Amino acid sequence: MKYLLTILISLFVICCSNSEPTHPAELSSTIVDEVGNEDVSQKDSIPSVIEIKGMIHLNGERITIGTNNTGFKTNERPAMEVILDYSFYMGIHEVTCGEYAKAIKNTDLKVPEKCDQDSLPVTDITYYDAVLYANAKSKLEGYDTAYTYRKAVFDSEGHCTYLEGFSFHADTKAFRLPTEAEWVYAATRAWDTSKSWNNGNSEYKLHTICSKEADSAGFCDMAGNAMEWVNDWMGAFHDTTITNYVGAPDGGDMEERVVKGGCYTSSEIETNPYRRGDVYTVTSSTRAEYVGFRLAFGNIPNALWMGDNGISQTSIITPLAGNETVKGITGSYNTKLAFRNDVSGNIAIIDYLNGATSVKEITKDIDAYHPEISPDGKWIAYCTGFEGVSGKSTVYVQSLEEKSTTPIKLDVEKAAIPRWRVLETGDTVIIFVTDAGNNKDEASFKATSTWQVSFSGGKFGISQKLFDGAYHGGISEDNSLAVTGARLLRAHVDGRDTVWYNGEQACNVSLAMDRSKRTAFLDFSGKTGKDFVGSNYSTHQRILIADSTGKLIQSIQAPSGYTFDHTEWTTDNTKTNIVATLTNINGAHTKIVLVNPLDSSVTDLAEGEELWHPNLWVKKKTVKRSSSSSAISSSSSSSITSSSVIFSSSSSEIPVSSGSSDEISSSSEILISSSSEDVISSSSEPMVPPEPGFELDLDSAGIYYNMSGGHNYADEWRYKMEFLWQYKDEADVFILGSSRALRGINPLLISQPLYAINLAVSANTTGGDYFLLTNYLLPHMKSIKVIITSIDIDRWYITGADIFEFRYKSYPGYVYDRNHNFWKDSYPEGLAEATYDSPGRSETAASLRPTRGFSTTSPITWGAPVIAEDSSWKSALPQNYEANFNNLVKTISICQQNDIIMIGVITPQNPRYKETGSLGKYGILRSEAPALIQQIADLSTEYPNFILLDENKMGDHDYVDNMAYDRDHLAAPGAAQLTARIDSLIKTLNIEP
Repeated sequence: MKYLLTILISLFVICCSNSEPTHPAELSSTIVDEVGNEDVSQKDSIPSVIEIKGMIHLNGERITIGTNNTGFKTNERPAMEVILDYSFYMGIHEVTCGEYAKAIKNTDLKVPEKCDQDSLPVTDITYYDAVLYANAKSKLEGYDTAYTYRKAVFDSEGHCTYLEGFSFHADTKAFRLPTEAEWVYAATRAWDTSKSWNNGNSEYKLHTICSKEADSAGFCDMAGNAMEWVNDWMGAFHDTTITNYVGAPDGGDMEERVVKGGCYTSSEIETNPYRRGDVYTVTSSTRAEYVGFRLAFGNIPNALWMGDNGISQTSIITPLAGNETVKGITGSYNTKLAFRNDVSGNIAIIDYLNGATSVKEITKDIDAYHPEISPDGKWIAYCTGFEGVSGKSTVYVQSLEEKSTTPIKLDVEKAAIPRWRVLETGDTVIIFVTDAGNNKDEASFKATSTWQVSFSGGKFGISQKLFDGAYHGGISEDNSLAVTGARLLRAHVDGRDTVWYNGEQACNVSLAMDRSKRTAFLDFSGKTGKDFVGSNYSTHQRILIADSTGKLIQSIQAPSGYTFDHTEWTTDNTKTNIVATLTNINGAHTKIVLVNPLDSSVTDLAEGEELWHPNLWVKKKTVKRSSSSSAISSSSSSSITSSSVIFSSSSSEIPVSSGSSDEISSSSEILISSSSEDVISSSSEPMVPPEPGFELDLDSAGIYYNMSGGHNYADEWRYKMEFLWQYKDEADVFILGSSRALRGINPLLISQPLYAINLAVSANTTGGDYFLLTNYLLPHMKSIKVIITSIDIDRWYITGADIFEFRYKSYPGYVYDRNHNFWKDSYPEGLAEATYDSPGRSETAASLRPTRGFSTTSPITWGAPVIAEDSSWKSALPQNYEANFNNLVKTISICQQNDIIMIGVITPQNPRYKETGSLGKYGILRSEAPALIQQIADLSTEYPNFILLDENKMGDHDYVDNMAYDRDHLAAPGAAQLTARIDSLIKTLNIEP
């Protein structure tokens, strides 16, 4: 079907290996001192064995990744067969600090502070750090790079936390990270955990590379020392066989990456080649002191990605612009890009309000064209026909808010190219035409017609004919103008039909819905266009723009080597741009771009094999306009306040009245600074309370999350801040603490009339609790009655205030709060709404919003009693334990001063820790633990508002396997039991409502 359509469109445009050793152990002779200079084409697999220092050459073969063992995580199951039909090179050992320092000298990267010996593995680096190192290594050795990107963002420590437009080029011969399949293939040639640095012999620290004997295949430290980044996005395995597998097309809503192998804190029993993650969600910007990497070298011919649907694909769609870039052009994060993936025939979506700019295909089994998102952003309409081709077409509408939804069919004989409108009555309707084919013949055109049908509550109303002729380019808000083009640029002006552009050929006609009544279209290098431009140009090389009378007023040239197609206006009522596709010299629509008509700039949005029919939705600002608002603004300043709107000539903005009657809706436009450096520098501003008449800076207010921040749990914190502001006048019970409270205490199970919310966050500390309580809860929560927190003494080797200690500088919302003394003097109206509408992760939102912050997990088992830290750490770090104890005392004391009950909960851990010398996962000697717990319990003598609830009981508890998520977290059934006991305790306190 795709090729037939390509032929039709083309007609419309005219009218309108060498043998190698088979076992790596035999290849030790290929480990030499220098990279060979052999000329090898990047598009072919490596034809002969070149010699690369520190690497082993491998011939691929059939391997198994994943396992069918039900005791493993779901993302590690089932077993999947992978055929590697090419050869490649794998590093003998992890990249060392010395190697890293040498290669990055001429880059923006910095050597991590922990790199105090050249022979240690380099760790505490992000995925982006690793791929930038690989690029630098490739350049040093005279090769092309495997990774490309538009822009790099670095934190203050020199770590790369974001690469906008990041793309991996599998067919490029270069240094790179190994794929998961390549890593597993190399590791399982001679898997041997007895030769690993693990928590049984490492003394919980890194060791010199290859200080343990290499395995029989010649590799060092595959099973330990440092955990290792691999190239792949995290994706689901399937019971199938796939050739040259390179992972998932993207990391989904969480943008999760894969790490492999154990590390010096892992137990030998838990170190296996199937494990794909860490204790926290691993993303491209996260880092840990025990995670490093090794390099691979070589291209991957005919690489295949496979999505969670089990469908493999030879190419992927790559988002090229991050949400900050898109916001900078459209003025809003609340932006969605819909388009047709012509390879699959499905409609795809990129949601820029979601922190992860992943591509989701939302249709299947319908050959869909011309998507358009509804005015409220909740629905999408599309059809089965497309412009320029006559024939049967059906319109469908589908929800964007539900993961699985059945398309709603418009039950008429013919309907093509749907466009949404909101009538003056407030009703939402869809405009459609009966045929979108060639409109050159007058009689044939008059035989077609334009209709509208209401759509409300997921149902269509009765279709109503508007006028003869298929005007699918749009109808103006005042109904005085309609346009169309599929050979001729036709207009319906005040009820009369006419032909514009001197009757010359035109197509891809779109009417701007910003009351300017501008029409954008493409032509076939006609005389009228060339006379207007003043020079020759090729077909579709320029976007032409006409005013409301059809007179040409502007043209915009395509980037060199491309022509335009599929042009469509997009607006939020104040800023107007054009979204389009770019067609390369071979006629393939490889890019979607956003065109700014004020400066003619072109910004790449996405890249793929064949991308069609883009529609860019931006949440509308509500603007009351005067009758004189049809001329384009030429103002050079830009500001938005409650009483005036002034627009910059460089921001695609359209005019509105500047009188006091202008109004902009409060919750849709939440902006963010363009770089973390801007945020960090702003933290030095003096802390000042808001002045009377203060207006929130929507570039910063409520922006508690972005992709470049680098905090492992920034997305969790972002939603906890949302709940904090959302429920500040309702909640009276607040659950703080770490992931043990996040997963273990369900606020929905606290009995009314008390109203609980869960503000616990993974890896949070006692310092984080105290900071949150003193700077946010006490100043703003109107009636706090109970504070509940987890008491994790085995984690008290970690100090600081978590995200509030340092990482806050990367997130504008925290910096903004801090610079205004956390709003202690006056809460700024609109902050809750700004936070709700700020960027986040849809998966995290879907998990936490319905439960008031509780993370629901299904039971697995307690598993093995693995000890992740030296259980005697308290003797080496007594000051850390004391710092946490003092934080707890300060928190209890300030609660008592404010008549707040505080309940500290020691959550249950694996009862099999009784078989070890450790209290729990992160240690504390069992011999020391009872006295430490008693010391905490005795605080109730001095502070009678404090109650310690010990549900772990040194392992002698009644939380069985089917109540556990893992060795130190409860699953939902365990949380129900724990919360019921907390609720019963609260009832005995006779707290007045």
